[in-house]
Amino acid sequence: MQFLTIQRILGILLGLFSLTLLPPIAVSLFYQDGSTQAFVSAFFLLLITGFVFWFPVRRHRKELKVRDGFLVVVMFWVTLGLSGAVPFFLTQVPAMSFTDAVFESVSGLTTTGATVLVGLDNLPQAVLFYRQFLQWLGGMGIVVLAVAILPLLGVGGMQLYRAETPGPMKDSKLTPRITETAKALWYIYLTLTVLCAVAYYLVGMSWFDAIGHSFSTVAIGGFSTHDMSMGYFDSAAVEMVAVFFMLLAGMNFSLHFLAWRHRSIKHYWMDSELRVYVLVLLTISIVTATYLYFTHTFEEPWTAVHQGVFQAVSIGTTTGFTTTDYYLWPGFLPILLLMASYIGGCAGSTGGGMKVIRVMLLFKQGYREVLRLIHPNAVFAIKVNNKVLPSKVIGAVWGFLALYVFCFSFMHLLLMSTGLDIVTSFSAVTACLNNLGPGLGEVGANYGNINSPSKWVLCIAMLLGRLEIFTLLVVLTPAFWKR
Repeated sequence: MQFLTIQRILGILLGLFSLTLLPPIAVSLFYQDGSTQAFVSAFFLLLITGFVFWFPVRRHRKELKVRDGFLVVVMFWVTLGLSGAVPFFLTQVPAMSFTDAVFESVSGLTTTGATVLVGLDNLPQAVLFYRQFLQWLGGMGIVVLAVAILPLLGVGGMQLYRAETPGPMKDSKLTPRITETAKALWYIYLTLTVLCAVAYYLVGMSWFDAIGHSFSTVAIGGFSTHDMSMGYFDSAAVEMVAVFFMLLAGMNFSLHFLAWRHRSIKHYWMDSELRVYVLVLLTISIVTATYLYFTHTFEEPWTAVHQGVFQAVSIGTTTGFTTTDYYLWPGFLPILLLMASYIGGCAGSTGGGMKVIRVMLLFKQGYREVLRLIHPNAVFAIKVNNKVLPSKVIGAVWGFLALYVFCFSFMHLLLMSTGLDIVTSFSAVTACLNNLGPGLGEVGANYGNINSPSKWVLCIAMLLGRLEIFTLLVVLTPAFWKR
């Protein structure tokens, strides 16, 4: 284990993260909102802390091994969650406890979108911008961005990329060099963000709201600059723009890369995971809109359609935007939408959940077992995009599901032991583990009223969801620390 090299990298990454406070400082100065001192203090505190980590070990330059990569990623996300809380903790408006500040920071960076804040319309613009910016940074993964920068500082990035990138297909690269892959992903991510901001502005948002909501839309985060979220704008056009870009952000970014490189969209429909992704969201949208209309929740057919489609896509992609209190909708709809977040977005997207590819493989494996009962001696291969998958991939998916169920059950019981009711604890763990945000019961509107121990448990759930369980749990196993 290269501990000194790891310390050096953490120092560099922490110093780089401190630079992300410069845009909020500029926003604060522009609007004169009174939060400048808090952000400036946080900037120097994080910059000095990063320097203290880096300076004593600045000459240690050894190649990272696989275990080192996992440790750096886990330590960095934990450190980021604590570091990102500093501005929230130092601001006078809003006045936040340390627990609430960490919760808001972790929620932003993991693109969960669960918030403890109320009265967003009256908060300083710099604080609102910072919340949105945190989600944008966490969306594609700060570590993936760092992979593109670290080689310039004499640090290899392959192990970091493998530890950070989610999904069962994580070893595939878009370009021969891993740094070029990271850059390509971020170019696409930035382009989508700019297009989304312009589209929001054209349908009626102010530039401040358009930029802020483009950050959280493309990151599939769900934070808003208003208490009513997307419902504040009361615009079907705004909602449809959000639906379009949420759908794009929930797709595998490698498909966007291939479409751009080959100037063709054929790669989209050739991808079986994308077809399932679209089919699932389309089905849930139809069911939701139909049920809303026939239960007279909305009397106008078009209102039922655009409300149903928006909420189905928002929850299904784990974005978490709302236009109304969906948790008060009739019948099974709130549970249906919450269950859709378990599937989430595609692998290689900014979405949360288990990922569509894993759900696909679980169904294919289950169907194969049924066929084996009928034809015991036959050999059935599991294919994705007409390619046979090795058995280790299927085994990893089942392993992920087992750990997912165990972590969910354990944290669900922990929350109930703190006094939360079964609906609140179930939906809170579901929303945070899937990086969704809004839940049911006491956490339908926000997480401000639940107790502090529950918030810390949910912070762990958000990190588990963002790092897809394996990356975080692997560093807790005794075997990881053995030579």
